[in-house]
Amino acid sequence: MSGAQERPTYDLPDGPTTHPAVMTWRFLRSRDRLVPAFHREFGDTFTIRILPGPRTLVVFSDPADVKEIFAADPSQFHAGKGNEILKPVMGHHSVLLTDDAQHQRARKLLMPAFTGPSMRGYQPLVESIAKVEVDSWRDGDRLVTLDRMNAITLDVILQVVFGVTDEQRLAVLRPKVNRMVDIDAKMLLAWSYPRLFALPPWRGYFKNQQAVDELLYAEIRERRAAHDSGPDGLAGRDDVLSRLLRVGDGDSDEPPLTDEEMRDQLVTLLLAGHETTASALSWTLHELGRSPELLARATAAADTGDDAFLEACLKEGMRLHPIIDFVARTLQSDQVVAGRLLPRGTTVTPSIMLSHSREKSFADSHTFSPDRFLVDKIAPNTWIPFGGGVRRCIGAAFSLMEGTVVLREVLQRFEVHADRPAPNKLRNITNVPADKAPLRLTSR
Repeated sequence: MSGAQERPTYDLPDGPTTHPAVMTWRFLRSRDRLVPAFHREFGDTFTIRILPGPRTLVVFSDPADVKEIFAADPSQFHAGKGNEILKPVMGHHSVLLTDDAQHQRARKLLMPAFTGPSMRGYQPLVESIAKVEVDSWRDGDRLVTLDRMNAITLDVILQVVFGVTDEQRLAVLRPKVNRMVDIDAKMLLAWSYPRLFALPPWRGYFKNQQAVDELLYAEIRERRAAHDSGPDGLAGRDDVLSRLLRVGDGDSDEPPLTDEEMRDQLVTLLLAGHETTASALSWTLHELGRSPELLARATAAADTGDDAFLEACLKEGMRLHPIIDFVARTLQSDQVVAGRLLPRGTTVTPSIMLSHSREKSFADSHTFSPDRFLVDKIAPNTWIPFGGGVRRCIGAAFSLMEGTVVLREVLQRFEVHADRPAPNKLRNITNVPADKAPLRLTSR
């Protein structure tokens, strides 16, 4: 017909033809094996389809393609839309789930809490929390590393971010928050299908989440009611919640945050910064426990204040054992990505897992070698545990500071020994040691 517009010819890469329902279940349960298998079969770029939708994911791992995605126009490559599965838990206002002006506002408000001066202010509290935990360990103990690292990072979040220091309140929050993050693939289905929250076993999880929300809203209300001039007021308090509550004061041109906005940002920081750092620490201590030579170097670094080597150990642990598998951006219009025309609605996903195991980027990629981050020059867009571009994780520097401090506190007092390799397990949205990375402790 004259004047009819031709439909564009899209160029989706090849990928598995598995039914989306089956693929979704496999993707939620075992993508640490699934994605490398697809990479071997289809190469650096491939397509998979998962529910709900079905949703089309195009997976990328070549650094040039990753760079292109991270540098793309954020108004057309929506990260919030790409992370939409997290909305039932993190909420509509989460910095991870919003885009455009709403995301810029959230990021602007959160960033000052994670700058260099703020970080230096948090470090003594992190050191104190780590010291209390390590003081409870004994020579010859069998350390359930993931559990103990979770205990440290949870208290860091509750005290540094939420500003909760009262032991009674901490005792109420800890088990409820732990239940919030300790979920498997079956529970993750409810994040895609929120109606499942009305049924067991999802109902119990949802009730626990509601209980956490009630505690957070009570904390927000109580903090709002505090007089700035009093000892419990906001003035002079540096926790993230107090900083957010001061938005809209005389020196700010931003309108105050609602309680719902506040809750969503706090839960986001909790879920994004709690078990992720705990898992990174567990994997790093596990790898040090398997290498007497590297353990000796890390111990010497802890004794001499060589934080650069301890941070390199942490970075290499995060490279070898990616905590989050991929980054997601959903296209808001047809876009050419890596030379392929992809349709609106496609989610392009730089694979952290594949990027970190790429031999061209990391020689002997399956070997734990912290010197990569001290001697070698790490090429851009190859080590991407915190994502990249304008959506790079705002807590990246905090996570590295926290991890380095904890490693130092542990290694100043104990040697750690791992008897066998730890298998991987997908828990929540993070990869953790399936056996919780048990370690034998020897007092120094």
